[in-house]
Amino acid sequence: MTTRMTAAAIEAYLDEAFPQIHHGGRSYFIEDVGPMTARMRCDYHEKHLRPGGTISGPTMMALADLSLYAAILAQIGPVGLAVTTSLNFNFLRKPGRAALIGEAKLLKLGKRLAVGEVGLYSQGEPEMVCHATGTYSIPAER
Repeated sequence: MTTRMTAAAIEAYLDEAFPQIHHGGRSYFIEDVGPMTARMRCDYHEKHLRPGGTISGPTMMALADLSLYAAILAQIGPVGLAVTTSLNFNFLRKPGRAALIGEAKLLKLGKRLAVGEVGLYSQGEPEMVCHATGTYSIPAER
């Protein structure tokens, strides 16, 4: 299976369609996309921290959601109305003081639904800090 959008094309699309994700400066970067996969990075920055100096849950949730969206867009092209219908998170351990990496894998890509999972890792660390699963609704082609 080949991809319909490159990492650079997806980033350009997100910049145009969702400029608010960069409010306060760019934090989320698409590192790679492949067949049914995407790898994203969220830079470690104080704006993403909760008390205790760890990356906040909402920051991890955003990275997981964006990673799944990037994996889907890589396969179906720029579909702005592909929307999240469910997300489930299992926070496994405290992330380190490093960038957070999201490794997304689509488990099913149908005409109307996409289901995937994302492993979040502190950059340079082998142990997963969070596991997320999600479903997206894909609008019918017009």
